[in-house]
Amino acid sequence: MSIVELPSRWPERDVSSEDWARYERYVSEIFSAFGMDLDTPGTVDTPRRFLQAMFDATAGYDGDAKLRTAFPSERPQGAPGLHSQIVEGPISFFALCEHHALPFHGVAHVGYVADSEILGISKLTRLVRLYARRFTVQERLGEQIADTLGELVAPHGVAVHLDASHLCTQMRGVEEEGSHTVTTFWRGLYDEDADLRREFLAQLRR
Repeated sequence: MSIVELPSRWPERDVSSEDWARYERYVSEIFSAFGMDLDTPGTVDTPRRFLQAMFDATAGYDGDAKLRTAFPSERPQGAPGLHSQIVEGPISFFALCEHHALPFHGVAHVGYVADSEILGISKLTRLVRLYARRFTVQERLGEQIADTLGELVAPHGVAVHLDASHLCTQMRGVEEEGSHTVTTFWRGLYDEDADLRREFLAQLRR
């Protein structure tokens, strides 16, 4: 077992009690201006609960130390394994659109062709949620998942498929109900080999 060292780029967030109280007053003012009665048993703590919910939903900014664990590949010595895919999914995720701070949610499928190391299966779920739990856009989310998987175990190829519904288009604007946004991202062998891509997408349909 090895511990993969990634750059220390996720400083833990630290919000002081004074700042938290100030933010709560701001939220109370906004909610009241928009029509919420904050003097009822059900709403008196809503600003505090809203702030806590937003903080929890963006926990990806704190990083995930458990993501950094990798194991030796189980492939027999001398076997190239260039078409031996590891595919995990569907992995559910929830994120906040950075344009309107409204949620988008869906499922991810992540595949890779291992070289000398593999990740534990749960680490692929952790990887998706590390970047989903922050303010982002679907396109960036997929790129970050693909690139970080490449940094973690240097595989021969990486594939990421995201299928999500965006509340920013369903609750406002065009109010398009039931639409989905699908994005795919290829690295290494997947970018070069159409058969490998087809095999990955066939796994999703199953």
